[in-house]
Amino acid sequence: MPGAGVRHHQYDIEMPFSAARIWALFQRYDLWKEYAPSVLDVEIVYPGDAHGNGLLRKVIYPLPFGRRGESYELVTNVRPQHGYDYRMLRTGLSGSMALEALGAQRTRIRFTEAFHMTAPLLRWFERPIYRFINKKNEESIRGAAAWLAAHPEFEPDPPQIAKIEDQIPPP
Repeated sequence: MPGAGVRHHQYDIEMPFSAARIWALFQRYDLWKEYAPSVLDVEIVYPGDAHGNGLLRKVIYPLPFGRRGESYELVTNVRPQHGYDYRMLRTGLSGSMALEALGAQRTRIRFTEAFHMTAPLLRWFERPIYRFINKKNEESIRGAAAWLAAHPEFEPDPPQIAKIEDQIPPP
């Protein structure tokens, strides 16, 4: 049966901010570590096109017992100020982040992931690892809301939004 054993997680939250402002923050990879406990480090490996389609990011994230995980995530189906999809290249984990404007200063974020560990040893730990990752992802989304509340000066104006290309470290 296709999809058997795949875990799905969805988290929805409404925020008192415009979709444009939330989108602008999510595009600032240099700020992720400030508000996202699910991110220890993020590096843009390849910027993708002008909208970020094809962007490849390397994300270092915490795991239980002080361990660290590393993923290369390919971003696709970018819909500026509306969302995107991504896939972890090594594991096949897939997810999406969608923004739904509910008013001028109200937006619903819907974060979804589908996850399945195939390594026999890791499958034994799959449930607690996935529960830990889900918790960190939810904390990160709430952290984005707290960060925006604490930084009312942050706006989606072009001068304030760093281009993704500018976030790539020199060789």
